[in-house]
Amino acid sequence: MKPGPRRLRHRARDFLRARPRTLLALGGWSLVESAQTFIGGYAVSKALDRGFLAGHTTTGLLWLAASAVAIVTAGLATRRVFTGLADLVEPLRDGLVRTVVTRALARSADEPALTAKSAAISQLTNQTEMARDSFAGLVLVTRSFVFTAAGALVGLASLDPRLLLVVLPPLAGGLALFLATLAPMASRQSAFLEADEALSAHFGAVAEGLRDVTACGAQAATARHTHTLIEDEARAARSLARWAAVRTLALGITGQLPVVLLLIAIPHLLDQGLSAGALLGALTYLTQALLPALHTLMTALGAAGTRLAVVLRRLTDDTRPIADTAALAVRPHQSPGAPPRLPRPLGHAAPHVELHEVTFAYGPAAQPVLKDLTLAIGHGEHWAVVGPSGIGKSTLTALISGLLAPGHGHVRVAGHRARRPADLDESLQRVLIPQQAYVFSGTLRENLLYLRPAGAEAGELDAAVQALGLSPLLERIGGLDAPVDPSALTEGESQLVALTRAYLSPAPLAILDEATCHLDPATEARAEEAFARRPGTLIVVAHRISSARRADHILVLDGAHAAHGTHAELLERSPLYRDLVGRWHAEKL
Repeated sequence: MKPGPRRLRHRARDFLRARPRTLLALGGWSLVESAQTFIGGYAVSKALDRGFLAGHTTTGLLWLAASAVAIVTAGLATRRVFTGLADLVEPLRDGLVRTVVTRALARSADEPALTAKSAAISQLTNQTEMARDSFAGLVLVTRSFVFTAAGALVGLASLDPRLLLVVLPPLAGGLALFLATLAPMASRQSAFLEADEALSAHFGAVAEGLRDVTACGAQAATARHTHTLIEDEARAARSLARWAAVRTLALGITGQLPVVLLLIAIPHLLDQGLSAGALLGALTYLTQALLPALHTLMTALGAAGTRLAVVLRRLTDDTRPIADTAALAVRPHQSPGAPPRLPRPLGHAAPHVELHEVTFAYGPAAQPVLKDLTLAIGHGEHWAVVGPSGIGKSTLTALISGLLAPGHGHVRVAGHRARRPADLDESLQRVLIPQQAYVFSGTLRENLLYLRPAGAEAGELDAAVQALGLSPLLERIGGLDAPVDPSALTEGESQLVALTRAYLSPAPLAILDEATCHLDPATEARAEEAFARRPGTLIVVAHRISSARRADHILVLDGAHAAHGTHAELLERSPLYRDLVGRWHAEKL
């Protein structure tokens, strides 16, 4: 549970109680600063009644001079106010930085791959400064309103207590209405930010896994989920706008109604003996001090106050789950388990991959990534694709998956030309797992069985979880029917979920494009060995020598030429392969 308003109030109270000297100094200088409020309206009243209307111009000017002196004195006091403000605000920022750093360091020890590390950078820079500036603004306008209101109300009472009967009711009513909107506004603001973050995170995940989504024919499901998130944010925005309208009404009541009522009451007050100077002084208190201070306070509370409450809840939230990435290692006593019995593949042709004189370039004037590549991969064979970074390994997997079309030549899978899948059924002929694994919101069971429209038979799902080593994650999140938060998974956990989903699919062709790069060597070996036992053809883009040596055949891409064979054969006749093996051994050492 995230820290709620009550918890934040307790923390704010403890923070302020620990700094009594700073608060006293700030209050004292604020009292000196607010003296101009009382003297301003009172001096205008006396300058009119005792000076100009009585024929004593000098007296009137002296009262106005006293008001000017009060303004200069208040300016000097304001300088000391900012010094006290710094003594109050900077410790808050330092405390928030310590909280964020401590939590980030604690989580990084357990979650080295989580994207939460980038969130910590945002918290240390943008969010802590936002909290600091919002807190400073709130302190300034709140103490200004308190002392300005005190000075104005005391001044009105000094001029004539009957003025309070006209001014106070609309002020109190509007202020009460405004205060009643603060909690709902904060709640709606938080809901809007969460909906916006959820939508942004979803767009980021979809962008990273776009090839996987397309290869699996998951466009419709992804679009439906995206539409749901967009509607959630729109509802949150409409709710926030409704409460903003209520706040605007409260501002109108407090900002305009007191002056209107005072003007309406002028004939009655004059009949009751109220002087013209007192009426002018009352209008001065209202228009020059009380109403501007109140408007500033309400604007600050509605904007900076809401923002501060939301940011503080986020910065002090230490309840996010911490993933146990150590649990991903293969335990010695665990057996790989038997592969599940797969449903009959779609179609009757053997899952055979053929490339005939395939050439592909990313643009008419670009150098070809693959040139005149001819290759035949038989049913049930296990191939590894190796080569330097950027040489075209992922391009090859995209061509076989139908995500890219060759500029020259043709690619056939199961006797049919490879093309982009139009729906889920068509995509079940092959499954592609890229480096950036895609995990969607929903239960773990829904994630694993997405490519099994007919569902899994008894024991198949458990056998797949056991074979791929997904049991630690299953135990951590609470079972197959527990909801999955993609942002709370490590990159290795996400890859295991995607691998298990592909393992359970009926696709007779599985393509792993560095789909195990975030796994440790033991977990990677377990996953690839499970896929090797799985019926069908396996193509693996390898990033470790151990992964290549597990394959029946190895394809070496070097741009202009390609070679294939067994590990021993390629060591004999491929200088590039010997170089790659040497580098892998050096990195291992």
